[in-house]
Amino acid sequence: PHSATSQFFINVVDNNFLDKSTNNAGYAVFGRVTKGMDVVDKITKVPTGRAGPHQDVPKQPVKILSVNIKAAAVQK
Repeated sequence: PHSATSQFFINVVDNNFLDKSTNNAGYAVFGRVTKGMDVVDKITKVPTGRAGPHQDVPKQPVKILSVNIKAAAVQK
């Protein structure tokens, strides 16, 4: 619980378990990868394992060194 201060997901498949439900507060989608999907593809190939109650945790930390944030387009 309360991991939103330090955790985010780059979803490459549908992860319905992250949606809001009666037993789960859920996670909000807040961005989109517009460039660099080759980097995301490399991240999906790193070895993972269990860490406490979590699965698919990278065995070695994946560090994001640079991010460009663009303002969202206004939808009419």
